[in-house]
Amino acid sequence: MATLTVEIELSDLEEKIIKSHLIDIDKWALAICTEKEENCWKRFRKHWTVTLTNDPDFTDTIPSNKKDLVALVTSRSDYKDRATQEKDKSL
Repeated sequence: MATLTVEIELSDLEEKIIKSHLIDIDKWALAICTEKEENCWKRFRKHWTVTLTNDPDFTDTIPSNKKDLVALVTSRSDYKDRATQEKDKSL
């Protein structure tokens, strides 16, 4: 499993402001990332379920679990991550 470490720099002022409302900045940031991943997963699953269902060349079953669906989709030639999509838009 990949581990991603993100470092956020806050000024003393920014830290004081955030701490006036939060007990644990790390816990808060992790919760935001977790919520974002869950929302991205919902959109990913919806988009690719429709895409695979409408693809006449795709005749297999659509995996019902996250790991297998992500592996299937990201191995397809028509899959593009967000950075690639944005790069293609700018061309």
